Amino acid sequence: MFIQTESTPNPATLKFLPGQTVLESGTADFPNAEAGGRSPLASRIFAVRGVTGVFFGTDFVTVTKGDSVEWEHVKPAILGAIMEHFQSGEPALADGSGPAAGGHAAHDGEDGDIVSQIKELLDTRVRPAVAQDGGDITFHGFDRGVVYLHMQGACAGCPSSTLTLKMGIENLLRHYIPEVVEVRPVAV
Repeated sequence: MFIQTESTPNPATLKFLPGQTVLESGTADFPNAEAGGRSPLASRIFAVRGVTGVFFGTDFVTVTKGDSVEWEHVKPAILGAIMEHFQSGEPALADGSGPAAGGHAAHDGEDGDIVSQIKELLDTRVRPAVAQDGGDITFHGFDRGVVYLHMQGACAGCPSSTLTLKMGIENLLRHYIPEVVEVRPVAV
């Protein structure tokens, strides 16, 4: 088994491509080892000293490290943990646990048409590009012209995430949806 790695815009996060399906659909975010307990794959990765976050996409795993370790010290152990998992035949997620954050938050209310447009633009224009960098952005809410988005994987804590939100996503949404006046990140 050959696992490719790619850097991401977040220097604390690497993207691992095992060449196999990680999740059939959606994404799963494990911001700490406790959250990773429901995933055999995340548990193996969190067992590596210095790992602070794990995120799954359909064909990739992103791993975030702490400031106290360097990639050259933890990358071989992470590669070993991923390889061991896929050779074991276990699922990425424990039975019945489903993806952690595979989609957008539901929105009930008078702004339903606007929210549908926001979600459509996120799904077609934003999320595919963000997935290439090893992350995901999901809709969290819309209130009085402000769109609230949740950043996951390599996007969470990325130094360029504010620029991505303000100059990229906010400009895109404002261009297509005049009711949008601002985009803000949320932590879940």
